[in-house]
Amino acid sequence: MKKSLFILALAAATSVSALAGNITVKGSDTLVILAQKWAEVYMSQHTDVKIQVSGGGSGIGFAALQNQTTDLCDASRKIKAAELQKCIVAFNARPTEYKVALDGLSVYVNPENSLKELTLDQVGGIFTGKIKNWKEVGGPDAPITVYSRENSSGTYEFFKEHVLKGKDFAASAQTMPGTAAIVQAVMKDKNGIGYGGAAYGGSSKLLAIKKTDASPAISPTEETVMNGTYPIWRHLFVYVDPAKDKGEIAAYLSWIRSDDGQKYVKDIGYYPLPKNLRSN
Repeated sequence: MKKSLFILALAAATSVSALAGNITVKGSDTLVILAQKWAEVYMSQHTDVKIQVSGGGSGIGFAALQNQTTDLCDASRKIKAAELQKCIVAFNARPTEYKVALDGLSVYVNPENSLKELTLDQVGGIFTGKIKNWKEVGGPDAPITVYSRENSSGTYEFFKEHVLKGKDFAASAQTMPGTAAIVQAVMKDKNGIGYGGAAYGGSSKLLAIKKTDASPAISPTEETVMNGTYPIWRHLFVYVDPAKDKGEIAAYLSWIRSDDGQKYVKDIGYYPLPKNLRSN
Protein backbone atom coordinates (compact mmCIF):
# COMPACT_ATOMS: atom_id res chain seq x y z
CA MET A 1 0.00 0.00 0.00
CA LYS A 2 2.78 2.40 0.97
CA LYS A 3 4.65 1.51 -2.21
CA SER A 4 1.54 2.30 -4.32
CA LEU A 5 1.11 5.66 -2.59
CA PHE A 6 4.79 6.44 -3.22
CA ILE A 7 4.40 5.63 -6.92
CA LEU A 8 1.30 7.87 -7.17
CA ALA A 9 3.11 10.71 -5.40
CA LEU A 10 6.13 10.32 -7.68
CA ALA A 11 3.88 10.37 -10.77
CA ALA A 12 2.17 13.54 -9.53
CA ALA A 13 5.50 15.20 -8.87
CA THR A 14 6.74 14.23 -12.34
CA SER A 15 3.56 15.67 -13.89
CA VAL A 16 4.07 18.99 -12.10
CA SER A 17 7.77 19.18 -12.95
CA ALA A 18 6.98 18.53 -16.61
CA LEU A 19 5.34 21.97 -16.66
CA ALA A 20 8.33 23.67 -15.02
CA GLY A 21 11.17 25.25 -16.97
CA ASN A 22 12.32 28.13 -19.12
CA ILE A 23 10.70 29.37 -22.34
CA THR A 24 12.44 31.72 -24.77
CA VAL A 25 10.41 33.94 -27.10
CA LYS A 26 11.98 36.01 -29.91
CA GLY A 27 10.87 37.88 -33.00
CA SER A 28 8.31 40.51 -33.95
CA ASP A 29 8.69 43.98 -32.44
CA THR A 30 4.99 44.47 -33.13
CA LEU A 31 4.22 41.58 -30.78
CA VAL A 32 6.90 42.22 -28.17
CA ILE A 33 4.81 44.38 -25.82
CA LEU A 34 1.96 41.86 -25.90
CA ALA A 35 4.39 38.95 -25.51
CA GLN A 36 5.94 40.65 -22.49
CA LYS A 37 2.51 41.15 -20.94
CA TRP A 38 1.56 37.51 -21.53
CA ALA A 39 4.86 36.36 -20.00
CA GLU A 40 4.45 38.61 -16.97
CA VAL A 41 0.92 37.38 -16.22
CA TYR A 42 1.68 33.72 -16.91
CA MET A 43 4.78 33.72 -14.69
CA SER A 44 2.76 35.28 -11.88
CA GLN A 45 0.34 32.36 -12.16
CA HIS A 46 3.04 29.69 -12.69
CA THR A 47 6.00 30.61 -10.51
CA ASP A 48 8.04 27.57 -11.64
CA VAL A 49 8.07 28.82 -15.29
CA LYS A 50 10.46 31.51 -16.52
CA ILE A 51 9.74 33.20 -19.86
CA GLN A 52 12.30 35.41 -21.60
CA VAL A 53 10.97 37.71 -24.34
CA SER A 54 12.99 39.72 -26.87
CA GLY A 55 12.23 41.45 -30.18
CA GLY A 56 14.39 42.25 -33.18
CA GLY A 57 11.84 41.62 -35.91
CA SER A 58 10.01 38.64 -37.37
CA GLY A 59 12.96 37.76 -39.62
CA ILE A 60 15.25 37.62 -36.59
CA GLY A 61 12.74 35.38 -34.84
CA PHE A 62 12.55 32.97 -37.79
CA ALA A 63 16.37 32.81 -37.94
CA ALA A 64 16.47 31.97 -34.24
CA LEU A 65 13.80 29.29 -34.74
CA GLN A 66 15.86 27.75 -37.56
CA ASN A 67 19.01 27.88 -35.40
CA GLN A 68 17.05 26.41 -32.49
CA THR A 69 18.08 29.30 -30.23
CA THR A 70 14.47 30.18 -29.35
CA ASP A 71 11.48 28.08 -28.36
CA LEU A 72 8.84 30.40 -29.80
CA CYS A 73 9.05 32.75 -32.77
CA ASP A 74 6.72 35.76 -32.70
CA ALA A 75 5.80 36.99 -36.18
CA SER A 76 3.68 39.76 -37.64
CA ARG A 77 3.61 37.99 -41.02
CA LYS A 78 3.39 34.42 -42.28
CA ILE A 79 6.56 32.37 -42.64
CA LYS A 80 8.24 32.55 -46.08
CA ALA A 81 8.91 29.45 -48.19
CA ALA A 82 12.70 29.76 -47.72
CA GLU A 83 12.33 30.10 -43.95
CA LEU A 84 9.99 27.13 -43.87
CA GLN A 85 12.50 25.00 -45.78
CA LYS A 86 15.31 25.95 -43.39
CA CYS A 87 13.14 24.92 -40.43
CA ILE A 88 12.43 21.56 -42.08
CA VAL A 89 16.18 21.03 -42.56
CA ALA A 90 16.90 22.10 -38.97
CA PHE A 91 14.34 19.96 -37.14
CA ASN A 92 12.83 17.67 -39.78
CA ALA A 93 9.34 19.15 -39.52
CA ARG A 94 7.22 22.10 -40.51
CA PRO A 95 6.93 24.55 -37.61
CA THR A 96 3.44 24.71 -36.11
CA GLU A 97 1.72 28.05 -36.75
CA TYR A 98 -0.61 29.57 -34.15
CA LYS A 99 -2.68 32.69 -34.77
CA VAL A 100 -2.58 34.64 -31.49
CA ALA A 101 -4.18 38.07 -32.18
CA LEU A 102 -5.52 40.48 -34.82
CA ASP A 103 -3.98 43.84 -35.68
CA GLY A 104 -5.04 46.86 -37.67
CA LEU A 105 -1.79 47.95 -39.28
CA SER A 106 -2.05 51.72 -38.91
CA VAL A 107 -0.74 54.77 -40.77
CA TYR A 108 0.54 57.42 -38.34
CA VAL A 109 0.89 61.16 -38.90
CA ASN A 110 1.62 64.09 -36.61
CA PRO A 111 -1.46 65.42 -34.73
CA GLU A 112 -0.86 68.83 -36.35
CA ASN A 113 -1.41 67.34 -39.80
CA SER A 114 -4.86 68.41 -41.05
CA LEU A 115 -5.29 65.28 -43.13
CA LYS A 116 -7.81 62.70 -41.86
CA GLU A 117 -7.80 59.98 -44.51
CA LEU A 118 -5.94 58.48 -47.46
CA THR A 119 -6.71 55.87 -50.10
CA LEU A 120 -4.57 52.73 -50.27
CA ASP A 121 -3.15 53.98 -53.57
CA GLN A 122 -2.20 57.30 -51.97
CA VAL A 123 -0.50 55.49 -49.08
CA GLY A 124 1.41 53.39 -51.59
CA GLY A 125 2.38 56.48 -53.57
CA ILE A 126 3.71 58.22 -50.47
CA PHE A 127 5.79 55.30 -49.22
CA THR A 128 7.26 54.49 -52.66
CA GLY A 129 8.20 58.16 -53.17
CA LYS A 130 5.80 58.83 -56.05
CA ILE A 131 3.91 61.37 -53.91
CA LYS A 132 6.36 63.78 -52.28
CA ASN A 133 4.25 66.72 -51.02
CA TRP A 134 1.26 66.68 -48.68
CA LYS A 135 -0.66 69.05 -51.00
CA GLU A 136 -0.88 66.21 -53.56
CA VAL A 137 -3.24 64.34 -51.22
CA GLY A 138 -5.19 67.31 -49.83
CA GLY A 139 -2.81 68.30 -47.06
CA PRO A 140 -0.58 71.34 -46.50
CA ASP A 141 2.07 72.48 -48.97
CA ALA A 142 4.99 70.72 -47.31
CA PRO A 143 7.42 67.93 -48.20
CA ILE A 144 6.53 64.48 -46.81
CA THR A 145 9.03 62.75 -44.53
CA VAL A 146 8.67 58.96 -44.74
CA TYR A 147 9.60 56.76 -41.79
CA SER A 148 9.84 53.00 -42.25
CA ARG A 149 10.97 49.79 -40.49
CA GLU A 150 14.13 47.79 -41.23
CA ASN A 151 13.77 44.94 -43.73
CA SER A 152 13.99 42.23 -41.03
CA SER A 153 10.62 43.45 -39.76
CA GLY A 154 7.50 41.43 -40.49
CA THR A 155 5.53 44.69 -40.51
CA TYR A 156 7.87 46.02 -43.23
CA GLU A 157 7.32 42.85 -45.27
CA PHE A 158 3.54 42.89 -44.79
CA PHE A 159 3.27 46.59 -45.66
CA LYS A 160 5.46 46.18 -48.75
CA GLU A 161 3.44 43.20 -50.00
CA HIS A 162 -0.10 44.33 -49.18
CA VAL A 163 0.12 48.13 -49.48
CA LEU A 164 3.06 48.83 -51.82
CA LYS A 165 2.14 45.78 -53.98
CA GLY A 166 5.75 44.60 -53.91
CA LYS A 167 7.32 47.91 -54.92
CA ASP A 168 10.35 49.25 -53.07
CA PHE A 169 10.11 51.89 -50.39
CA ALA A 170 11.24 55.40 -51.32
CA ALA A 171 15.02 55.81 -51.29
CA SER A 172 14.52 58.80 -49.00
CA ALA A 173 12.62 56.75 -46.38
CA GLN A 174 14.26 56.93 -42.97
CA THR A 175 14.69 53.46 -41.48
CA MET A 176 13.83 53.19 -37.78
CA PRO A 177 14.76 50.34 -35.40
CA GLY A 178 11.21 49.70 -34.21
CA THR A 179 7.61 50.87 -34.39
CA ALA A 180 7.94 52.90 -31.18
CA ALA A 181 10.82 54.80 -32.82
CA ILE A 182 8.64 55.53 -35.87
CA VAL A 183 5.90 56.98 -33.68
CA GLN A 184 8.42 59.09 -31.75
CA ALA A 185 9.83 60.44 -35.01
CA VAL A 186 6.36 61.29 -36.36
CA MET A 187 5.45 63.05 -33.12
CA LYS A 188 8.52 65.30 -33.51
CA ASP A 189 8.03 65.89 -37.25
CA LYS A 190 4.82 67.64 -38.35
CA ASN A 191 5.47 66.49 -41.93
CA GLY A 192 6.22 62.88 -41.00
CA ILE A 193 4.32 59.69 -41.80
CA GLY A 194 4.92 56.13 -40.61
CA TYR A 195 3.17 52.81 -40.14
CA GLY A 196 2.92 50.03 -37.58
CA GLY A 197 0.72 48.08 -35.22
CA ALA A 198 -2.36 49.73 -33.75
CA ALA A 199 -1.04 49.28 -30.21
CA TYR A 200 1.87 51.65 -30.84
CA GLY A 201 -0.11 54.66 -32.10
CA GLY A 202 0.03 56.55 -28.82
CA SER A 203 -0.73 60.26 -29.27
CA SER A 204 -0.11 60.23 -33.01
CA LYS A 205 -3.01 60.57 -35.46
CA LEU A 206 -4.13 57.30 -37.07
CA LEU A 207 -5.48 58.00 -40.53
CA ALA A 208 -8.69 56.44 -41.83
CA ILE A 209 -8.00 54.39 -44.97
CA LYS A 210 -10.11 54.03 -48.12
CA LYS A 211 -9.74 50.81 -50.10
CA THR A 212 -10.57 52.66 -53.32
CA ASP A 213 -11.45 56.25 -54.24
CA ALA A 214 -15.15 55.37 -54.02
CA SER A 215 -14.92 53.42 -50.74
CA PRO A 216 -15.71 54.83 -47.30
CA ALA A 217 -12.77 55.85 -45.13
CA ILE A 218 -12.36 53.26 -42.35
CA SER A 219 -10.44 53.77 -39.09
CA PRO A 220 -8.67 50.85 -37.38
CA THR A 221 -10.98 49.83 -34.52
CA GLU A 222 -11.83 46.50 -32.91
CA GLU A 223 -15.04 46.26 -34.93
CA THR A 224 -13.51 47.16 -38.32
CA VAL A 225 -10.47 44.92 -37.84
CA MET A 226 -12.51 41.93 -36.62
CA ASN A 227 -15.08 42.21 -39.44
CA GLY A 228 -12.38 42.84 -42.07
CA THR A 229 -13.65 46.20 -43.30
CA TYR A 230 -10.46 48.05 -42.30
CA PRO A 231 -8.25 47.50 -45.39
CA ILE A 232 -4.90 46.75 -43.66
CA TRP A 233 -5.75 44.14 -41.03
CA ARG A 234 -3.63 41.08 -40.33
CA HIS A 235 -3.11 38.13 -38.02
CA LEU A 236 -0.23 38.00 -35.55
CA PHE A 237 1.45 34.61 -35.14
CA VAL A 238 3.58 32.38 -32.96
CA TYR A 239 5.63 29.56 -34.58
CA VAL A 240 7.10 26.58 -32.74
CA ASP A 241 9.01 23.38 -33.52
CA PRO A 242 6.28 20.70 -33.09
CA ALA A 243 8.73 18.54 -31.12
CA LYS A 244 8.84 21.30 -28.49
CA ASP A 245 5.07 21.83 -28.47
CA LYS A 246 4.55 19.88 -25.27
CA GLY A 247 4.87 20.32 -21.51
CA GLU A 248 5.21 23.93 -20.37
CA ILE A 249 5.43 25.29 -23.93
CA ALA A 250 2.15 23.63 -25.00
CA ALA A 251 0.51 24.78 -21.76
CA TYR A 252 1.68 28.37 -22.36
CA LEU A 253 0.51 28.42 -26.00
CA SER A 254 -2.86 27.04 -24.93
CA TRP A 255 -3.18 29.74 -22.26
CA ILE A 256 -2.29 32.51 -24.74
CA ARG A 257 -5.23 31.48 -26.93
CA SER A 258 -7.61 30.94 -24.01
CA ASP A 259 -10.18 33.49 -22.81
CA ASP A 260 -7.77 34.43 -19.99
CA GLY A 261 -4.82 35.02 -22.31
CA GLN A 262 -6.86 36.80 -24.98
CA LYS A 263 -8.26 39.38 -22.56
CA TYR A 264 -4.79 40.99 -22.39
CA VAL A 265 -4.69 41.43 -26.19
CA LYS A 266 -7.19 44.27 -26.07
CA ASP A 267 -5.50 45.81 -23.02
CA ILE A 268 -2.32 46.25 -25.07
CA GLY A 269 -4.14 47.71 -28.09
CA TYR A 270 -4.59 44.77 -30.44
CA TYR A 271 -7.72 42.67 -30.96
CA PRO A 272 -8.63 39.18 -29.64
CA LEU A 273 -8.91 36.23 -31.96
CA PRO A 274 -12.43 35.14 -32.85
CA LYS A 275 -13.16 32.00 -30.85
CA ASN A 276 -13.34 29.82 -33.96
CA LEU A 277 -9.63 30.54 -34.61
CA ARG A 278 -8.33 29.86 -31.13
CA SER A 279 -7.76 26.14 -31.67
CA ASN A 280 -5.87 26.65 -34.96
